[in-house]
Amino acid sequence: MSTMDAIGGGVTGASSQMERGSPRKRANALSRLMRWLAHCVERRRTRMSLLELTDDQLSDIGISRCDAYREGLRPFYD
Repeated sequence: MSTMDAIGGGVTGASSQMERGSPRKRANALSRLMRWLAHCVERRRTRMSLLELTDDQLSDIGISRCDAYREGLRPFYD
């Protein structure tokens, strides 16, 4: 038994597995990341669509061309 095992109470394979994160936790984190990325892509797509609207269409929804540019040019993660 090494000194570290004696101090730490003998780290087993199960507890070292918890330190690295279980496969379920990693899958959850990956799933959350994929959902966030999909949300960012959708947000970017709709902002680009906003820039393609005509002035009449923008006035129909109650925003100015300046507001459309301000929103449309925001970064995808914002």
